[in-house]
Amino acid sequence: MLQNLHVKNLALIDETEVDFGPGLNILTGETGAGKSILLGSVGLALGAKYSADMLRNGTDSGLVELTFTVDDEKLKKRLEALDIFPEGNMVTLSRRLMQGRSLSRINGETVSMSTLRDAASMLIDIHGQHDNQTLLNRKNHLALLDLYAGEEIRPVKEEMRECYRRYQEICRQEEACSLDEEGRRRELSLAEFEVNEIEEAAPAPGEDEELEELYRRMTESRKITEAVGETYRYTCEDAAGNASDCLSRAIRAFQDAAEFDETGAQLYSQLLDADSLLNDFNRELSEYAKSFEFSEDEFKEAEERLNLINHLKAKYGNSVSEILAYCEEKKKRIEELTDYDSYMEKIREEKERALEKMQDVTDRLSGIRRKYASEFADAIREQMAELNFMDTRLELRVADSGHFSANGRDEAEFYLAVNPGEPMKALGNIASGGELSRIMLALKAVLADEEDTPTLIFDEIDAGISGITAGKVAEKLRLIGKSRQVICITHLPQIAAAADVHFAIRKEAEGHSVQTRIHLLDEEASVGELARLLGGASVTEHIVESAREMKELAKSEI
Repeated sequence: MLQNLHVKNLALIDETEVDFGPGLNILTGETGAGKSILLGSVGLALGAKYSADMLRNGTDSGLVELTFTVDDEKLKKRLEALDIFPEGNMVTLSRRLMQGRSLSRINGETVSMSTLRDAASMLIDIHGQHDNQTLLNRKNHLALLDLYAGEEIRPVKEEMRECYRRYQEICRQEEACSLDEEGRRRELSLAEFEVNEIEEAAPAPGEDEELEELYRRMTESRKITEAVGETYRYTCEDAAGNASDCLSRAIRAFQDAAEFDETGAQLYSQLLDADSLLNDFNRELSEYAKSFEFSEDEFKEAEERLNLINHLKAKYGNSVSEILAYCEEKKKRIEELTDYDSYMEKIREEKERALEKMQDVTDRLSGIRRKYASEFADAIREQMAELNFMDTRLELRVADSGHFSANGRDEAEFYLAVNPGEPMKALGNIASGGELSRIMLALKAVLADEEDTPTLIFDEIDAGISGITAGKVAEKLRLIGKSRQVICITHLPQIAAAADVHFAIRKEAEGHSVQTRIHLLDEEASVGELARLLGGASVTEHIVESAREMKELAKSEI
């Protein structure tokens, strides 16, 4: 669950910290107090879009940090798949907000925005009023049904995606190979020419690198030969004064000293070693010089061969290995074009088999969806009845879309009749904003186990409702809070009364600035906040007692 929220330098928030509790956490406050800022800061920590104007005036950077406790072993394994390892069962998501950029971290380690969002989706689900629009788009209805079908449908969907991918691949292959007779002859002629050109050149793997090195030595041979020749003159050429001649004279001159004492003998030995090393060096230098002796014919042959290899590389690949692979590919294509009718027949047979397989998987996929559609609609309808939808009829109709996709051939859409005697109509055409909020809450209740997200946040789920319906929504939120953490921003006392933990968001003047503060309310303060919601500016003793009674009643109903 979400253990702690820390926000610094964001909009009206200088710095604030909130410790949330288990169950139903309610946040209330006057309009403009900063409830939306608080929810927006959570969204920023989870990877929402950021702009510098969100920072508090006069600051260069801000910070939003969320700390979660993670006890569920399955959730830990899913996080570990992202290389995220809870430390003491804690995971901290943070986002440093700066001018024009932001920096995301998980447990102090810098991560990409995509990793942050993936981790966040496992830990928390934020539901705002705009999310109700997902119910208006019927394309989302099929995804909701598949989520409800759970593990039974998941492997079949994966098989469907693979079948569709294979079918599309064969179709592209068929289209690419569909040639008229003239086109076939042209492609065959070109392929034969390319294969002949490569085979006549007969390049060997690695030959291009060897030729480039040889050509470099040839072009640099004159400069290297001059350097070698000059070195040879200094070290061993017969002319007087070279190093070898001087060293021989030194050896003869030092012979008497070598016989005088031990030190002289050691120095004499070193002179002999130096003479031996110099002789070895001169022999190797002579061999090295010979390696740079090239005839004009050899130079021309190497240059022409390198030009030929580079010509092939420009046409068929960046290396000899790629050229040879291209040649093999064209040989295979020549075989196909030579017996073109048989080849096309083989592709058509593969396409037919792929289509049959895809149809078989589609039928199984549709069978599972139709099996669960009625059950899913019934479950939602039961939840809706608990949210004051009386005598409401709801159906989820699954139909054939008429074309294949990676998701099969099905399309699904919810149909609703709110009042008795009304005809069933598409959900998106008749539901009001308040009704959509309650239907979405019913969906969340039904899909709670499938979504398996430990923390749910609802932003003004109470839009467009009041009275008895508000009480029903409160009961449902508190019921969901029994199995997971729920955080709800509301302005209705009926919902606020159901809180397990109650916070008040207030805008407070400090000097010449205004700050948004979040206060944890004890039992008596919570009653006072409910009284404010009930009575507005005029809070009487009677209203306070009504608030107290409302809170006690909410506790007794669950």
